[in-house]
Amino acid sequence: QHMLALVARVAPSLATVLLLGESGTGKELVAQAVHDASPRATKPLVVVDCSSLPETLFESELFGHERGAFTGANTSKAGLVEAASGGTLFLDEVGDIPLPMQVKLLRLLESGTYRRVGSTELRHADIRVVSATHRDLDRMVAEGRFREDLYHRLSTFPIALPPLRERREDIPTLAKHFISLSAQELGVEAKRLSEATLKYLQSLDFPGNVRQLENLCHWLTVMAPGQTVEVADLPPELKDQPTRE
Repeated sequence: QHMLALVARVAPSLATVLLLGESGTGKELVAQAVHDASPRATKPLVVVDCSSLPETLFESELFGHERGAFTGANTSKAGLVEAASGGTLFLDEVGDIPLPMQVKLLRLLESGTYRRVGSTELRHADIRVVSATHRDLDRMVAEGRFREDLYHRLSTFPIALPPLRERREDIPTLAKHFISLSAQELGVEAKRLSEATLKYLQSLDFPGNVRQLENLCHWLTVMAPGQTVEVADLPPELKDQPTRE
């Protein structure tokens, strides 16, 4: 509730938001919520998966390129910054951006301008930036692996997303929701989770967080033999996990 209150407060502004949390905690969903509650909601939310972009392609994907800028650039191409014009640019896993590219991103944030690869024309970026990472950026800054000035630019408004093990009381509600969704997707009747199963799920740490719970509910919808899911129906790897009272 505290995290959602922060989202509601920052969304209407144009502040740069940094979402901090482990993998599977729902950072992209929160980015979508920030966008949807902002004045830019009718414009695009463009996601940049920084962890999957090789350094050689990062600049052209983000800023676009002109024809002939490099081998294989047979046509001009707009980048993701242009695609997000008027809306929100979501930089997912920003901690994975290589140092040379961090300088170029910093320039975009500081000046609001950029150049396509192979062009001298200065373009203006009409975007709101939301970023996310599961990495410890403070440590990366101290180790010289992430620029301190970029970190401060990105973290104007940091929001921490708690891992599922720190909000165990949410597990039954989430599990019932995901079971219902899975049943709708598969066109079957939703299964019921027994009280013992819900209590057992609350005792698990879920290192994969909400994403792991969602995948489990989909698995149970397909694999559990009866309409009521008991602890015995859970995958063996979950039944072997140490539990917490």
